[in-house]
Amino acid sequence: MKYNMNKRLKVILIACFSMFLFVNKIIAQEHWIDLVEQLVDNDETNKSQLENFIEDLTYLKEHPIPINSATKEQLESLPFLSDELIENIFYYLYKHGSMLSEKELMMVKGMDRQTARCLKCFITFQQFEKEKHKLNLNDILKYGKHELLTRIDIPFYTKNGYKNHLNKSYLGSSYYHNFRYSFRYSDKVYFGLTAEKDAGEPFFKNENKKGYDYYSPYLLIKNVGRIKSLALGNYRLNYGYGLVINTNFTLGKSTTFSSLGNQIFGIKKHSSTDEYNYFQGIAGSIYITNRFTIDVFYSYRTMDGIVDNGFITSIKNDGLHRVSNDFKKKNTFSNQLIGSNIHFNGKNLKIGLTGVYNVFNKMLNTTFHIYNKYYPRGKDFFNIGLNYKIFWKQFILSGETAFDKKGKIAMINMIRYSPGGNFQLVVMNRFYDVAYQSLYANAVKEGTLVQNESGIYMGLETYFLRYFKLSLYGDYFYFPWKKYQLSKNGTQGFEGIIQINYSPRYELDMFIKYRYKNKYKDLTLKNKEKITIPYIQQKWKYQLNYSPINKLKFKTSIDIVHNNYQNNKASNGIMIGQSIDYKFRNVPLQLNGSMAWFHTDDYLSRISMYEKGLLYTFSIPSFYGKGERLTFNIRYEYNKHFIFQAKYALTHYRNRDYINSGLEQINGNMKNDLYLQLIWKFGN
Repeated sequence: MKYNMNKRLKVILIACFSMFLFVNKIIAQEHWIDLVEQLVDNDETNKSQLENFIEDLTYLKEHPIPINSATKEQLESLPFLSDELIENIFYYLYKHGSMLSEKELMMVKGMDRQTARCLKCFITFQQFEKEKHKLNLNDILKYGKHELLTRIDIPFYTKNGYKNHLNKSYLGSSYYHNFRYSFRYSDKVYFGLTAEKDAGEPFFKNENKKGYDYYSPYLLIKNVGRIKSLALGNYRLNYGYGLVINTNFTLGKSTTFSSLGNQIFGIKKHSSTDEYNYFQGIAGSIYITNRFTIDVFYSYRTMDGIVDNGFITSIKNDGLHRVSNDFKKKNTFSNQLIGSNIHFNGKNLKIGLTGVYNVFNKMLNTTFHIYNKYYPRGKDFFNIGLNYKIFWKQFILSGETAFDKKGKIAMINMIRYSPGGNFQLVVMNRFYDVAYQSLYANAVKEGTLVQNESGIYMGLETYFLRYFKLSLYGDYFYFPWKKYQLSKNGTQGFEGIIQINYSPRYELDMFIKYRYKNKYKDLTLKNKEKITIPYIQQKWKYQLNYSPINKLKFKTSIDIVHNNYQNNKASNGIMIGQSIDYKFRNVPLQLNGSMAWFHTDDYLSRISMYEKGLLYTFSIPSFYGKGERLTFNIRYEYNKHFIFQAKYALTHYRNRDYINSGLEQINGNMKNDLYLQLIWKFGN
């Protein structure tokens, strides 16, 4: 594909080059976002569960862990830390005493600069006296901390859905709005309420008389006597490698190898606006001994979907209720779940047993297509799984084996070899039976379900020439049965990534990454004939993070995409982006601006980009066609109690007269939005 060097592109390139010339002293900030960007690079990323992941990390960033008094559980909540590195951190603190500054992080065995930069976003080196407050109502009310947050999104355009189209228009306004209240007492009590109205949903009118469309109350008590955790209201669960149950975000193949398969184990509060991946009821975890814990949980919730003649023919999981037809699908059936987990946490061995039984009040019978022949069908489902992790010298052996009620099996087994801090080798095998059924499973996979897949993964990570880090992996996968948009049995594929990081100083980082994927897909020819042929996708990415002065950061990125079906015309795309962050020294004000130029042949060569957003939010827009993207963010903090944030985003297309289609269509070539957020923090 040929790219014309128009005036806009010239301006962007000149700006990027000019900023590059200013590199002097580098101070890196918000490096945990780089981890998110790596996950976004995977087109199969679950965006709704990614919201939970980002919210968890944002919360940890706003409430940093005191590294010198941190518990193992607290450090395990950081998914980019390996088991070995956590142990090395504790050994360093035992041998040398408290850390005084971030420079000491690099003295921990096995700590690399990328991980250290990411870690410092979530920890504090301040020394805190051990709290003497007791868990009683008076102390909770006296020393608890409150946070009120409200957000509104204002579009400066009108979609077709807000115009009169007989009975095919949105019932509510075009504004998005949410409200959050959270309460925290030490690390023991968490309470809150999240409420959300999506754009287009009615508010105190029409089919919705209760105000917000979605409410999420939660209460979580942790580390009180023998009670490890107790959750009431909405919560999330994860055990093992997610073959039985996992409503958290799964770090997949695209992440760092030290994080591959890492899961935040156990019970978590559900405080995000994700309207599907959670449970509602009660869950508790109790210490039987110092090594043994037992978890029990129960959930009852109504769900959205289509019910036809008493059968659930489809489950609706987007949480949107904007048109009359959406309300016909709302709360049409219920699901109950009960389960337990027994876990042993030894020095060299971790082992757990999980059992889950769930039942619908109506028969689940998804509308039949040949590709979904083995999808879950029935009224009740049962799964049991055994997970393990063994530490032996420089090796870690881990995995999980699970069965459903029909005896179908799913398993993951992984071996990790780390002879030293500068080398790591990972080999992972997975086998998910074509007919394995678990409604709440979520694990490392190529497809969308933990079913109908097997594969072997090999990854290598090493340092060379002092400042260079090499990461590469290859994943071979096989689908015995058909899949959506794949009408052929027994197809196979391969995905590989090679990435080189260069970090000559603690503060500077740049990388170049190449990703290759080859798998079969259906292609419809001009004569309407459908054939199944290899689909090849190649991606290149370059990124540089740097800052000329303290408080100032630049990020430059270049993305290139090349896609094609075998022996067919290729689809290409390119995006060049530049972002600037500045934090004032004497004023509690932060500014961020970004600009991007994109040029792609079609939707097939679209490019996704992570954008800085408001607190507890994320934005991963995809761009295709020809155009520009501009954003501007402002954050002002007053007296550490009030935080005001705003974001303005503009997308301009040069090759179209309208954007999107149907009710979402915008008549014009420009899309601009304003996002406002106000946060009030109070309490001792």
